Amino acid sequence: MDIVEMEVDKLYRDQFGKMLSSLLRFSDDIDLEAAEDVVQDTFSAALVAWKMDGLPDNPAAWLYKVSRNRALNKIKEAKKFVRKNAGGGGDWIGEGNVGPEDPVVQSMPLDDEQLVLLFACAHPDLAPKVQVVITLKYVVNLKVEAIARILGLTIDGIDKMLSRARQKIRDERILFHEPSAAALIPRVHSVHKVLYLIFNEGYKSSWGKELIREELCEEALIMTRALSRSVVGDRETHALYALMLFNAARIKARFGRDGELLDLEEQDRTLWDQDLIRLAMVNLEFAHGGGASTYYCEAAIAGLHCAAETFWATNWNAIIRIYKQLIGLQANPFVELNYAVAIYYSGDREQALGILHELEKQAFLGRYYLLHASLGRIYAAEGNKERAKEYLETTLRLTNAPDEIAFVQRLIKKME
Repeated sequence: MDIVEMEVDKLYRDQFGKMLSSLLRFSDDIDLEAAEDVVQDTFSAALVAWKMDGLPDNPAAWLYKVSRNRALNKIKEAKKFVRKNAGGGGDWIGEGNVGPEDPVVQSMPLDDEQLVLLFACAHPDLAPKVQVVITLKYVVNLKVEAIARILGLTIDGIDKMLSRARQKIRDERILFHEPSAAALIPRVHSVHKVLYLIFNEGYKSSWGKELIREELCEEALIMTRALSRSVVGDRETHALYALMLFNAARIKARFGRDGELLDLEEQDRTLWDQDLIRLAMVNLEFAHGGGASTYYCEAAIAGLHCAAETFWATNWNAIIRIYKQLIGLQANPFVELNYAVAIYYSGDREQALGILHELEKQAFLGRYYLLHASLGRIYAAEGNKERAKEYLETTLRLTNAPDEIAFVQRLIKKME
């Protein structure tokens, strides 16, 4: 890949969603599918032009200007275009900003183009799952295959969902901008869920030390920070931001020298980013007082892990209390799994194993690789190598993630 291809690839990841949002806000006469085509064509044109003429002084501005001109041509050809501002003219300046007198821009409580599109995708006329799918596709620019993996759906299912969503947006003229903060506030909860998903996809899709998807985590962090500073951000936004920051602080310690995945017990805590941890603590404090919530509880647990000098110095009893709160708010077996693990490390072996074996009886959890991995690790720590190996080998059959497989194989090897 040469320097032009690398630059186009980087800009595609960074600017795709922002360009799409700019075009959709520029005119109601261009729909989602047409805007996507224009942006794709613009990047194809950039690749050809820049290979011939070299990179422009401001590649991002070049992209926005060309995409706008192509959108104008597309609208004119369809004889639909009605200029929003009669007499307005001139090229866009910088990275795709519309003119300062644009009434839509003046009334918008959000400044970040990507954040605007994120809220647009959370339109109440769209089903929650559709909101997530179109956000991952158009805001984060994930491939259909990645979206299918995240949501546990088939590629064909995602394709059909996207097709129906585009049709609904076109037929019902669902606008991709809102005039006031009051209209956006009901969407904040949905936006939080999507941002959480985006961050987790980057954090958990780590196929080795060098390939960790830090860009996706960074994108989620940037949008969450922008949301926290907007007029529609709330305590939950700060709690979510704190949770992301705590996890992001540990990214560089998640893998060893040879690219092997390391758990909390094995990580070199001197590699944890203390600046991010301090920033997370500040945001957790901002979130305090809003009552218990899932993001606040998860952030508080992550904060306790980050505050501990060693794994064994972790305040497990405090973590257990927070997990109890979390189960009361959102009772689900995944939370109970982590609750049981915390109980084990607090010293209550019998209660922990009792909970884990009860979870094992559930249809889905019985096939969940992390449950078997947890039981395998506990039995290994207890010296029961036979049972430990049984659970760890089952884990290998239930996951296809290379880093997870290598981690479990390493655990099995330690017992030999």
